[in-house]
Amino acid sequence: MTAANFKASLTLILKSEGGNDDDPHDNGGRTSRGITQRVYDRWRISRNKPTQDVWTATQAEVEQIYHDDYWMPHGDNLPIGLDYLFFDMAINAGPHRAAVLLQRTLGVAEDGKIGPITMGALKAAAPAGLIDRYTKTKRAFYISLNQPRFTKGWLNRCDFVQANAKRMIK
Repeated sequence: MTAANFKASLTLILKSEGGNDDDPHDNGGRTSRGITQRVYDRWRISRNKPTQDVWTATQAEVEQIYHDDYWMPHGDNLPIGLDYLFFDMAINAGPHRAAVLLQRTLGVAEDGKIGPITMGALKAAAPAGLIDRYTKTKRAFYISLNQPRFTKGWLNRCDFVQANAKRMIK
């Protein structure tokens, strides 16, 4: 468990997220490198800065948002590989949902709070098997959303993230 994996995970996340997007069918709306306009506005307001178009966000701002809103508070405390897998899910479905799905995978109470029980179950799990099981849980979640326009992309991303997470533990 280490903070050292944030940069490697972020590089992969940015590869998955791509550049600017404004798909009218995507509930996230206007997005840059995976950061939605809504998230960017909230982040800028919290720093007493005026809102502006997310497409003008600097790389430093994007990285800070990913670190503060999606990597923390759990990324530094999760095993390598799983930290990236969890980070990816937190970005796609929110940190609470990522925690609930991790807890479901571990067979502990699904309260969305990663505390001593969840951490104990994490420490007892074999990393490669946990990555596979969490990916299976993520895939089931995406399928349950019943959004065929996006399902294939989400499932492809699951495969990409799973493969890279497993490479991180070797």
